[in-house]
Amino acid sequence: MTANKTRGRRAALLLAVITPLVAEFTLGNPPLRMAWLLLLWIPIYGAGVVLVRELVRRAGTGWTGVLLLGAAYGIVEEGLALQALSSPTIYGAAGWAPRILGLNSAYAELQIPYHAVFSAAVPILLTDLIVPSLRDRPYLGRLGTWLAGTVFVLGALLLRVTVVTSIDPGYEAPAAILAGCAAAVVLLTVAGLRLKPRPGVPSISPPAPAAAGVFGAVAAFGYLASLFPFGGATQPAFTHGGWVIVPMSAAAVLAVTAAWLLRRWTAGGLWTDRHSLALASGALIAHTAFGLISNTDTAADRVGLAVVGLVMTCLLALLGRKVSGLPRPRCNDEQFL
Repeated sequence: MTANKTRGRRAALLLAVITPLVAEFTLGNPPLRMAWLLLLWIPIYGAGVVLVRELVRRAGTGWTGVLLLGAAYGIVEEGLALQALSSPTIYGAAGWAPRILGLNSAYAELQIPYHAVFSAAVPILLTDLIVPSLRDRPYLGRLGTWLAGTVFVLGALLLRVTVVTSIDPGYEAPAAILAGCAAAVVLLTVAGLRLKPRPGVPSISPPAPAAAGVFGAVAAFGYLASLFPFGGATQPAFTHGGWVIVPMSAAAVLAVTAAWLLRRWTAGGLWTDRHSLALASGALIAHTAFGLISNTDTAADRVGLAVVGLVMTCLLALLGRKVSGLPRPRCNDEQFL
């Protein structure tokens, strides 16, 4: 029992460290020369996603729960801590697309699913593949889960009083916006802890792992490129005015199609750990490639992110050798893949 507790705590710590590396560092936020900023993000990212996994694992809601609670996490960070979902000045996001109900619409469409996937699902998947013996159980006891929740809240407050005061000083979201964000967090959390995987979903034979990796890369790059202005653009996909609805709609269709395919690929019991790792690896590599295009301002930053991407790819390859060498049961959506 003591050995299991120790392994669980180590796995939780590993997840807490992996999460900000995946969500921020491998995208070029921050650049390598400012890597110390990760210390500000580990409390909110790390503890937040550990909390997501602990709650979902106890509730037994699988990847549906992870994605819904990951979206709730994204609203806490972007809507309540940074308040970037509604700020008229931060990141220039208010100019990306028309604001809807006081929210930066394109920014919200980008960031909430981004956190569900890259801040929650991918780090949890990688940690479960690294520590497969604990994939089907919580890492922590009840006290550890409460501690993770406490650190998460403190981390959100830390982000509010440090990062926000330097990049968006003086802005406070209206009370109605904050109440709406809080209500959305509650609804997503309740849904994520109650909506168990539905049996009997029609299945489709999954592609080969290599093809799953290409699919992950195309889906991730396409989604990011459809919503995040880059290359000097002020609106997504170099659009102007109302034409922004085109890339926003394309991103929504891409996300729904990817979710539909993955649900059916994983429903028939033929989806394996190799598929899962290939999918995540493709998405991560494309994610870093997009960061090179959009998030690097100097040659030094580009070289730094390229080095990060190379190291990440090597580590994923090493994990792939481990996954290939250790046969695992075939998976479906009712399990942690």
